[in-house]
Amino acid sequence: MSDQDAVAQKVIEIIAEQTMLEPDQVALSSTPEELGIDSLGLVEVVFAIEEAFDVSVPYNANDPSESDFDITSVSAVVEGVKRLIAEKG
Repeated sequence: MSDQDAVAQKVIEIIAEQTMLEPDQVALSSTPEELGIDSLGLVEVVFAIEEAFDVSVPYNANDPSESDFDITSVSAVVEGVKRLIAEKG
């Protein structure tokens, strides 16, 4: 498994844990709404991602017009995490 796949798998595991779903129920194309994630749930997902990957998600991630960290789908979150990891070096 590549590092890229490992990032996607870990993000899916985090989202699944926060939503009480099985990882195979979380698709890369899923939106927070489709997974039943409300605004508080998104905050919990973000905190879990920050802790798991030792990155800092921009505080305005929930406002796509203000942030370059997109949370509109699982795949967008995965790409955002990959970018934060790369920026961290």
